[in-house]
Amino acid sequence: MSDTRELIITLPGKRRVDAAFGHHIVHTDQPLDNGGEDSAPSPFQLFLASIGACAGIFVQGFCAKRNIDPAGIRIVERPQYDEQGTLKDVALDVELPAGFPEKYQDALLRVVEQCSVKKAIAAQPTFTVRAVAAPVSNAA
Repeated sequence: MSDTRELIITLPGKRRVDAAFGHHIVHTDQPLDNGGEDSAPSPFQLFLASIGACAGIFVQGFCAKRNIDPAGIRIVERPQYDEQGTLKDVALDVELPAGFPEKYQDALLRVVEQCSVKKAIAAQPTFTVRAVAAPVSNAA
């Protein structure tokens, strides 16, 4: 699982939000119709992308262990929403190229089911939101 214990979220301006962890910074923005400049994915788009990317990592690992070339494999992710716009379902279609060994197809799908992001969502983690005083800066 992840060793990320803390992310620092900053607000660089307009509708942009950045998330920093380790030596990475993930930039987000809102679409034009939500007051942003569409200069980066929205946080929700990154959430959806993390599901498909996690499935992709599991597919890649499955193929690597069996010396199967993953070229030509695609995962098509289709989120479904209810009338209020709430995410209700995420379908993942694993498109396999001709020549992918049929004997591994069911096992591959079982591996995708083990995606860490999917498992984290299914666990329904709780969220604690609170206001705290920012540390005092000694910068002069």
